Amino acid sequence: MAHAVKTRFRIEGMDCASCAAKIDKAARRATGIHNVSVSVAAGTMVVEHEAEADLVELTRRVASLGYGIVPGAKSRDAKPVAAHDHEHVHHHDGDHECCSGHDHEHHSADTVRPATAGLHGHEHRAGEGPWWASAKARLTLACGLALAAAFVLAKLYPAAASSAYLAAMAVGLVPIARRAIMAAANGMPFTIETLMTVAAVGAVVIDAGEEAAAVVFLFLVGELLEGVAAGRARASIKALASLVPKTAFLEGEGKLTEVPAESLALGVTILVRPGDRVPADGTILSGETFIDESPVTGESVPKEKCPGDLVYAGTINQDAAIRVRVTAVADDNTISRIIKLVEEAQESKAPTERFIDSFSKYYTPGVMAVALLVAVIPPLAFAGTWNEWIYKGLAILLIGCPCALVISTPAAIAASLSAGARRGMLMKGGAVLETLGKVTKVAFDKTGTLTAGRPDVTDIVGAGHSSADVLRLAADLEVGSSHPLAMAILEKAGRIGIEPTPAVGAGAIGGEGVVGNVDGTSLFLGSPQAAEKRVPLPVELRSRIAALNGEGKTVSVLLANDRVAGLIAMRDEPREDARAGIEALRQLGIGAVMLTGDNRLTAEAIAADLGLEPRAELMPQDKQRIVGELRSAGEIVAKVGDGINDAPALAAADVGIAMGGGTDVALETADAAVLHGRVADVAGMVALSRATMVNIWQNITIALGLKAVFLVTTVIGLTGLWPAILADTGATVLVTANAMRLLAWRG
Repeated sequence: MAHAVKTRFRIEGMDCASCAAKIDKAARRATGIHNVSVSVAAGTMVVEHEAEADLVELTRRVASLGYGIVPGAKSRDAKPVAAHDHEHVHHHDGDHECCSGHDHEHHSADTVRPATAGLHGHEHRAGEGPWWASAKARLTLACGLALAAAFVLAKLYPAAASSAYLAAMAVGLVPIARRAIMAAANGMPFTIETLMTVAAVGAVVIDAGEEAAAVVFLFLVGELLEGVAAGRARASIKALASLVPKTAFLEGEGKLTEVPAESLALGVTILVRPGDRVPADGTILSGETFIDESPVTGESVPKEKCPGDLVYAGTINQDAAIRVRVTAVADDNTISRIIKLVEEAQESKAPTERFIDSFSKYYTPGVMAVALLVAVIPPLAFAGTWNEWIYKGLAILLIGCPCALVISTPAAIAASLSAGARRGMLMKGGAVLETLGKVTKVAFDKTGTLTAGRPDVTDIVGAGHSSADVLRLAADLEVGSSHPLAMAILEKAGRIGIEPTPAVGAGAIGGEGVVGNVDGTSLFLGSPQAAEKRVPLPVELRSRIAALNGEGKTVSVLLANDRVAGLIAMRDEPREDARAGIEALRQLGIGAVMLTGDNRLTAEAIAADLGLEPRAELMPQDKQRIVGELRSAGEIVAKVGDGINDAPALAAADVGIAMGGGTDVALETADAAVLHGRVADVAGMVALSRATMVNIWQNITIALGLKAVFLVTTVIGLTGLWPAILADTGATVLVTANAMRLLAWRG
């Protein structure tokens, strides 16, 4: 039974899937490495290795490819661990994890320890800082200055032109060639750097040194632009982290203390002043205010918040001071979990991306083979000029650089996942994102998904008393009760300004209702059946009760001194945007069905209100069976539920979508999550998926189309080395810019 340790590294200069593939392959060749996970989106590499593995060898291999590597960089998904606290992974049945005997603190499966000491004298983060201060920017600037100097020198001393351009080319080519050689030494002979090196050296051999120097410079410019774009995509979601304030006002011992927000523990009470950002997820203890949630949810209208309501880290308190009980530590608040899960999602490749990756493995050697044939066949078979055809072969090498093709899919997916997460739509990977666009049927749970998950007073009918009196007396009876129906009555009373007075002798009668006395009036509030035992109900009242029941509403009858005072009807009402959300799906050509364990009358009433097909009185296994039947009928099914009792159906669907406010279950059990409870966001996910797939195919068309055009123009002699590398650089820039448009997606 072998133990393995996970170590996280931060990688600098990794901009695309091709970079990640080279790093992955090089890392795996180091001794004692079990598994490697490289994330372009996060700029990290997590390595699972034997405890005694030589991490110096691993970092040397990665660094030899031209990438910066910093061991032990901290990340949001791993809190700092003491020097002897390791995460152990047992490679046997089920791949269980446990802690060593001396590690008394339980760590999550994602915890990683800092790399062994001695690799670097101190820890810092790679890749942070402005793009123009990066190693790539410095190399590009040096090569550009050398090329400019060579151009001036060639004009002043023509005899020195050849040597000047050769020196300028060497400034940029030596690092590129070194990366090509080290990649070959790590088992990757066919890389972009290899194409570049062969083309540049070949150009010098045929006395095209000026073009060779320009080509190297343009290649470096293209790489730099690619890095800038990758950094922007990476920063777009991480920018959420900056929304959380650095400090918080902690209550304790009768005073307020300003403390670091990341130090807040579960259950402590904090004060959030008007105008301040909320420093942690929590529940309001006291105070009423409006909270601007637009930084997290994208909603432009502030929400009214009262005691008992949830608030999220990073949102803005607008009107009044509130006291908040912290419900999540810094590493586990809504924003931190969104960022962590998006980074993990960006590592999960879509089918299209996997195909492009596989295709590119054969594409690069294929390009080299075609370039070789173009260079040698015309001179050998058709008496062509060697210099001319070698020049064309070299141009084809440059045209064939797969940068734009390789980045076409992951750039779009990373931007799309980030854009969705910023609006509370979390999709766990490219495969999920791609499948969402193909969905033809959405199966919704009812309670807590299409509805708010709690009853609301819908009708108050007076019978001898005014409706206001009926509500006031009912609220007096329910003061102090935590029953959902009682809470609905008290909330309704509060909304219209009724302040209930606790009834005298209030108490519950099991299975029937509650009794009490208010101002000498004996009261009873309970089911129609229990009320009928005490006093006969008029025929017209029975008809009204039957009609309300037919609408899926629960009816309570209020008796005052053994006379009917009125009725109160309640129902778990649809979410405000439920009807619009179903209609948005219909406009996308997607059908909807409601699967619920609730009674048939309630289900049919809600479904009729929303305009979708109901399936009622279902057990969890029934929901799973129906999802399976829909898929067997040829539908691509998305199941939307709360992630708990709907787990079997969520797993059975093509895509499982959890609806909730960022709860652990909602985030972990499904393929995607609607974090802010908006039904319309399900249609938003589908629309974003379809926009992403259109963007991907646009990118592939740009990448391959430009190459095809310049391939033809090069063979017939219209274009040469400069236009060839401009075509590749231009295609990379166009593809990246097109993908970045998705960052601005608003639905």
